[in-house]
Amino acid sequence: MRAAVITALTGPDAVEIRDVPEPEPAPGRVRIDVHYAGVVFPDVLQTRGDYQMRPDLPFIPGWEVAGVVREDAGGFRAGDRVAAMPVIGGFAETVAVDTEMVFPLPDAVPFDKGAAIPLNYLTADFALHRRARLVAGETVLVHGAAGGVGTAACQLAAARGARVLAVVSTPDKAEVARRAGADEVLPVDGFRDEVRRLTGGRGVDVVVDPVGGDRFTDSLRSLATEGRLIVIGFTGRAIPTVKVNRLLLTNTTVLGAASEEFWHTQPGFVGQQWQDLLPLMESGAVDPPIGSVFDLEDAAAAIRTMDERRAVGRLLIRIHGHGITTT
Repeated sequence: MRAAVITALTGPDAVEIRDVPEPEPAPGRVRIDVHYAGVVFPDVLQTRGDYQMRPDLPFIPGWEVAGVVREDAGGFRAGDRVAAMPVIGGFAETVAVDTEMVFPLPDAVPFDKGAAIPLNYLTADFALHRRARLVAGETVLVHGAAGGVGTAACQLAAARGARVLAVVSTPDKAEVARRAGADEVLPVDGFRDEVRRLTGGRGVDVVVDPVGGDRFTDSLRSLATEGRLIVIGFTGRAIPTVKVNRLLLTNTTVLGAASEEFWHTQPGFVGQQWQDLLPLMESGAVDPPIGSVFDLEDAAAAIRTMDERRAVGRLLIRIHGHGITTT
C-alpha cells in the first residue's frame, strides 16, 4: 500500500511517499481503508521529534482518519463507516487502530468532515466540559479560533449555550471563526481591551488557549473572578510561565487539558465522549470547516502548510477519495 513516511526528524520535507506492507489483522485492532486523514499540529511536531511520543524511524504519521472497516473486528462489521484516532499510521491507504479509538460515523457526516472531527473535537470537549466545567450562559474566549482546536471549541461552546469571543490573526481567519459559531471576533493585537469592552469590564469565564506564547499574560488578565484558563498546547511554539500571585489576587485558575494522556488512564471515556457528540454531528452543530485538501502524494506540503501556520480551516489528505461518494 502507499503511505506517507517520516524518514528523518528534519521537518515536513523529510516526509516521503513509499510502498509499505499493509498492517496485519490483530486482536483488539480494527483495520480501516482510509478515505481521508486529518492533518494536526502534533503531525508537525513528530516530523522533528518534538512530540513526547517518538516512534522509531521510519514511521507513518497521521492522528485521525475516516473510512471503511475492512473486515469484522472489535464490534464493527465490514463496510461500516467510521472515524478513528490511530495516533500514528493514518497517512496510509489502510491503518489498524485500537478498538477503543474507532467510532461510528453517522450517515449524515461525509468522510472528509469525519476525518476532521476526532482529535480536535474530543480534545475541545474534554477541555470545556471535563476540565473547565463550562455551563450555559458563560462567556468563552478562544485563541487560534480558525484552527482545528479553535473552531471545535467555538462550535462546542456555542452548542452548550455559551457566548463565544474568538481571537484570530487575519480577516480570512475571522470569517472561519464566525462560521464556527463565534459571537464576536477579536484581532490578536489588543484583544484584552476588546474583551474588557465586550464584557463591560467583567472579563470572560473561560479562556481556551491552544497557542501559548506572549498572549498568555493578557489572557489571564482577561478572566473574570473565578475564571478558568485552559492550556491545550503551544502552536505559537513558546511555552509561557505564570506568576501565581495573579491567580491568588483574582481567584482564577490555570488548568491543563491533555486529552490523550487522560484517555489512556480512563478506559471507555473517549467512547462516551463520542456518543455525547453524536447528536451534535447529526444536527450539524458539529461541522468542521474544511480548508485545503491535499492528495497523499502531497502529504509533505500539507504538513508544511500547518507548520507555517497558513492553514485556514482544517487541512485534509485525500487517500481513497477519488471518485468515491463521501456520504
